[in-house]
Amino acid sequence: MTVERSRVQSTPRTAVVWQVLRAELAARDGELLSVVDVGGGTGGFAVPLAAAGHHVTVVDASPDALAALSRRAADAGVADRITGLQGDAGDLPSLVPAGSVDLVLCHSLLEVVDAPEWVAAALAGVLRPGGSVSVLVANRAAAVLSRAVGGHLAAAAALLRDPDGSTGVRDTLQRRFDTASATALLSTAGLVVERVHGVRVVADLVPGALLDAEPGATDALAAFELAVAGQPPYREIATQLHLLARRPAGHADTG
Repeated sequence: MTVERSRVQSTPRTAVVWQVLRAELAARDGELLSVVDVGGGTGGFAVPLAAAGHHVTVVDASPDALAALSRRAADAGVADRITGLQGDAGDLPSLVPAGSVDLVLCHSLLEVVDAPEWVAAALAGVLRPGGSVSVLVANRAAAVLSRAVGGHLAAAAALLRDPDGSTGVRDTLQRRFDTASATALLSTAGLVVERVHGVRVVADLVPGALLDAEPGATDALAAFELAVAGQPPYREIATQLHLLARRPAGHADTG
């Protein structure tokens, strides 16, 4: 089974991530996978993957999100293929057996955890050799530019200076990444980064009223995002960076 294109390209904000995931699933030649979505919330990715036949475990700290996930899965007729587990990224080794997962999703999480290096190692640890991880992180360059253009020059300068790409204690994110730092984080965990794309290169800049007023504008925006997502310099100014990385097939468990 495959994830239907019409289902997963409904928004320009997620079209790039879904394109990468579809390619990864297609490369498995119809194999039904064991998937873990860390911080997967209400199942925006989990439910379509389960509808394609895969078994998905969602690990999330919010009981309300997991309750909504359960309802969403039931409504979609995939409740038997989705398991919700309450916990955060730090609980992953105790919730998911080591070396048991084909695909891990870790979206918008590494920028808020206390120890991203530990989380990256935990993601690698639950993967089977040859398994892959989909990582989505906040992009420092986009945050700097958006604040500068908005006239918040002090905040832009703080982001530019701070080694973690944070504006300080009031910032909702502990850190932001660029391609090099995100790649280094995953590489240190023993993962090999295969693809890097920009997500929301311009999707956050196009007025919603324009998309509503122009027939086909949403599809055109999604197509544009797909066209520029892998191309520097456009990739480097996207709101988020998406990385697909793999645990090498010969990688031995380190315990």
